[in-house]
Amino acid sequence: MGNFHAPLPVKLFLGMITREPELFTECTRLFAQEYGPVDLVNIVLPWDHSDYYQAEMGSGLLRSFIFFDALVDPGLLSAVKHHAIRIEATYSEPSSAGTRRRINLDPGYLTEAKVVLATTKDFPHRIYIGESIYAESTLHYHKDSRSFQPVEHTYPDFRTEPCLRLFTEARKHLRSRLGR
Repeated sequence: MGNFHAPLPVKLFLGMITREPELFTECTRLFAQEYGPVDLVNIVLPWDHSDYYQAEMGSGLLRSFIFFDALVDPGLLSAVKHHAIRIEATYSEPSSAGTRRRINLDPGYLTEAKVVLATTKDFPHRIYIGESIYAESTLHYHKDSRSFQPVEHTYPDFRTEPCLRLFTEARKHLRSRLGR
């Protein structure tokens, strides 16, 4: 029989996609008010991995990630995703098709072993975590390569070398905060 134990705290992050770089700053500020200071920010990169967001958000999209200094309980992921959805709605505007998001906000967390994303969409590789939110483990840490590696369902931008390096660097921050 297994013994119950509390999970280790995790490093919260936020992935952002927009064609308006000033929204990165504004959304970072709003999230920092709720989840504390940011300790790692990646450089802004073009997001040209698919045309998934083009009809809604336009072309010339950019991607940025921020990582929060404070570690959190992984059970908060549903609440963080709902917070992100509310902020997306704040920056949305009416369009002929209904509402058009100006920014896409995807929170997640990382542990020493994996990167987990929150989503509202169910697929076979996703687990329901409550409050209409699902989670997927999208990168796995490999000790041999000493880096995160993609799995079968990992999004194309998460497979890139800059992204893999960024999450591996964030893991170092996490381990330092855990005293490892």
